[in-house]
Amino acid sequence: MDSTFNYLARRLLWVPFILFFVTFVAFALARFGPGDPVRVAAGNFRDPEAFERIRQERGLDDPIHIQYVTYMEGVFTRLDFGETFRYRDFSVNEVLFPAMWRSMQYNIVALTITIGVGIPLGIFAARKQGTWMDPAAISSFLVLQSIPSLVLVPFALLFLALKTGLLPASGWPRDCNVVLPGAPAGYECIGVISLEAIIPVMALSLPGIAVWGRFTRAFTLDVMREDYVRTARSKGLSEYHVMKNHVLRNALLPLSTVIAFSLIGLIEGSFFVETLTGVPGAGRLTFESIGGRDYDMIMAVVIIGSTLYLLTSVFIDILYTIIDPRIRIGARNN
Repeated sequence: MDSTFNYLARRLLWVPFILFFVTFVAFALARFGPGDPVRVAAGNFRDPEAFERIRQERGLDDPIHIQYVTYMEGVFTRLDFGETFRYRDFSVNEVLFPAMWRSMQYNIVALTITIGVGIPLGIFAARKQGTWMDPAAISSFLVLQSIPSLVLVPFALLFLALKTGLLPASGWPRDCNVVLPGAPAGYECIGVISLEAIIPVMALSLPGIAVWGRFTRAFTLDVMREDYVRTARSKGLSEYHVMKNHVLRNALLPLSTVIAFSLIGLIEGSFFVETLTGVPGAGRLTFESIGGRDYDMIMAVVIIGSTLYLLTSVFIDILYTIIDPRIRIGARNN
């Protein structure tokens, strides 16, 4: 147990250093990049004195390391990500967190569909190896995985919304049908339970289904070739028993990494999907913030995204030690 704890502690030790490097580089690039966010914050005012006043209020005249320390101090002590330049009179928290809630609805549903459809398809393709169904499944996986969101979403909007009128063109309902009673403003709408959500969720799910199908097929075939699987079959065990207790259980370890990083991939894919379908989520907000030079909003996205990615990596290591005892033995031997 101590060796496993030391192994995980060493992995956790790198998290703050990597987070510091990523956030400082992003902070410096935002400050020294082209454009002037002060003009965005000033709105219609074009008075140089107004520009200077905003710079002093935001601390933009301070040295870069002072600005970074001041900003990160507010993040870690008060969870304050600053004031947004584009949405005057609103803090980053007031704009970003509701957008993250809307994105999370779509991503959770898309991940559920991805896993629920991709794993059975991958197992089916593995069991049908040697028949025409296996190459047909592989070809379908490759086609779905190779279609980018920039092509899939306009195609779906054209044929499912504009040509046939089967689905709405907007990705978020104008009038929310499912509401959380007592929820704060911005969090009350469950927009994923609507016709408007079908195209965005489909665009997020289809590439993931292909990835899960390919990985599941490959991992299942590797396990099915093991000696202990052949031994179980030679004992007369049913195919269901062999697949459940011997094949799928041992294929769970590599699949656990896919689960964690699939969610990261969905978040990245939502940047394009939300922008093209008009979903007021974190992905669309990030695109608009980059174009509008909204420093604090960009930094908030970088900090939250980097933290989630690093913690996901550590979570996978912890999951490995739980699923596969050999990793604990290796850590103890080292």
